[in-house]
Amino acid sequence: MSAETKFLIDTLTKNLVLKVMEEFNYSISDAMDAVYGSQLYEKILDLETGLYFQSAGYNYELLRHELLTGKIA
Repeated sequence: MSAETKFLIDTLTKNLVLKVMEEFNYSISDAMDAVYGSQLYEKILDLETGLYFQSAGYNYELLRHELLTGKIA
């Protein structure tokens, strides 16, 4: 994984954690657990999906759906 790709994933992850904290009123550790434990995060790490390159808003909608329903949209 290139440094640029790692930066994109790290930045996306940070933004997802912040959005989860804001919407679900989670602590930082709970929000990190939610993001890092999600199916979406696994898919973000799979570079072939291209999700790491999508916006935080797009990915957050997928994550939000997963957190509310237990599955990715």
